[in-house]
Amino acid sequence: MAIAAIVIFSNSLHKREVPVRADRVVRSSISSTIFTNGKVEPMQNFEAHAPAAATVKRVLVHEGDQVNGGQLLLQLDDAAARAEAARTLAQIKAGEADVNNVRSGGTREELLTNQSLLLKARTELDDAQRSVTAFRKLLQSGAASRAEVQTAEDRLKRAQAEVGLLQAKAVARYSPSEVSRVQAESSGARASYAAAQVLLRNLNVIAPWGGKVYSLPVKPTSYVAGGDLLIQVADLSSVQVRAFVDEPDIGKLLHGQAVSVTWDGLPGRVWQGSVTRVPATVIPRGSRTVGEVTCTVDNHDGTLLPNVDVNATITTSRHDNILTVPREATHVENSHTYVYEIRDGVLRRTEVQTGISNMTRTEILSGLQENAVVALSTANTQGLRDGMPVRVESN
Repeated sequence: MAIAAIVIFSNSLHKREVPVRADRVVRSSISSTIFTNGKVEPMQNFEAHAPAAATVKRVLVHEGDQVNGGQLLLQLDDAAARAEAARTLAQIKAGEADVNNVRSGGTREELLTNQSLLLKARTELDDAQRSVTAFRKLLQSGAASRAEVQTAEDRLKRAQAEVGLLQAKAVARYSPSEVSRVQAESSGARASYAAAQVLLRNLNVIAPWGGKVYSLPVKPTSYVAGGDLLIQVADLSSVQVRAFVDEPDIGKLLHGQAVSVTWDGLPGRVWQGSVTRVPATVIPRGSRTVGEVTCTVDNHDGTLLPNVDVNATITTSRHDNILTVPREATHVENSHTYVYEIRDGVLRRTEVQTGISNMTRTEILSGLQENAVVALSTANTQGLRDGMPVRVESN
């Protein structure tokens, strides 16, 4: 009877043990990461836009072509621009002639005419002067009247005035306002011609550096308005990913952190890069508040295309050869972190200090020894508690 009682009591104890899932404290490596989305942008990008309304005359490349610096990519019809350049060149020549006329006092014909008139006026002035002298002497001898003297003097005054007017025309024919107007018209013509020359050059689109043509929205005979996009060329050996990190994670970001990029367009492919600029502010993006992070990504084969949406994983920290437990083994209460360590078949609440975590494991800084066994959860709906007798279920 005594032996039977002992067996029954032992079975009763065994039945009170709660089956649990458990794992050991092991050494491993942990990378703390931020997973987010972003968009690919070329780092060295060339965009050509139509400088004016025109027709596409020639397209010399195709989308996806690799081009060299200095290579002619496409041409717009330049007939109207050449006509405008010729018109403004004619204005320049006319303006130069006007400026020369102003500086010299008039055209050659006007100058010759003025010189002839001045010569005649001076002859008239000399004759009038002699006449006044003669009539004044005759007046003294009574051979001439005061009226005759007055007539001679009036003639002299008219001759003097005519000479003065013609002399003024010879040295200062144009007023300051007329001089300013002619100079302004000449300067305007030069500016218009320079603009016409720039327009003519821009109608021929030339690659400033080597790269890949990744956007070519026009074709020969297409009509484009001023400002329309003609072509985009970029060096895609290295691209920039603009990623959007949620506000709570921004403080973890540092310049130089490693970045892994994936694109749904090429499943299984991973591109590597690093953080080049951390957010300086936050912005709303849909229902999220995010900071913009820029990352430089190696794209030596050019397979990662501009403007595509990608996934970005930023490694904010990495610790190697550290004690770790499954993340679900840790619990937090009143700012204290603890685990349920299994010792002699009983759960013992053990406070721990933790470090970084990833999606599956957490670093243990203190409180546990390597190979210690910690409970994860019960095999039923019962919660874990300190002092609970447990039985580890095999996986």
